[in-house]
Amino acid sequence: CRAGRGHLCRNTLGVGVNRPGAFGEYLAIPQHNVVPIPDDVPDEIAAIFDPLGNAVHTALSFDLVGEDVLVTGAGPIGIMGALVAQCVGARKVVITDINPVRLALAKKLGVQHVVDASKEKLRDIMPALGMTEGFDVGLEMSGAAPAFRDMIDTMNNGGKIAILGIAPTGFEIDWNKVIFKMLHLKG
Repeated sequence: CRAGRGHLCRNTLGVGVNRPGAFGEYLAIPQHNVVPIPDDVPDEIAAIFDPLGNAVHTALSFDLVGEDVLVTGAGPIGIMGALVAQCVGARKVVITDINPVRLALAKKLGVQHVVDASKEKLRDIMPALGMTEGFDVGLEMSGAAPAFRDMIDTMNNGGKIAILGIAPTGFEIDWNKVIFKMLHLKG
């Protein structure tokens, strides 16, 4: 905390994570959490600063140029992360979800490849994308155990996964796959 890396502080209480969020009509938060927004920035734009910041930070955790990227979770942050990956030069970007409304929005906003994980298996669509070995980078934005397991299953050896989705406690993953694929996980 004192080193200027407040996001890594052991005692951080995240608004909307460890304490009530900001979707209420009123909110009481510490003064250091308040950032003045210039009057010429519309509220609709200011409202996406936090999720966009999270998406950009997570997407840029690893070099994406020329890489095949899997994004699990087509919520606002997942879609923004997928679009960031495309903008910085990822080769293929695939986003998965089970919510048809979110998937339709991802497609409308220009995500390259949109997969309904309740109807299609990633392994089945990979050959059509010219992928023979797996994804190089994963952005786990869903917090859903089945999505995270699918990601691990379809990662290339030596692949890198940035995790932002907040999962329920106690879900299982096959750590042998993480070990033998030599995956790099980053929170």
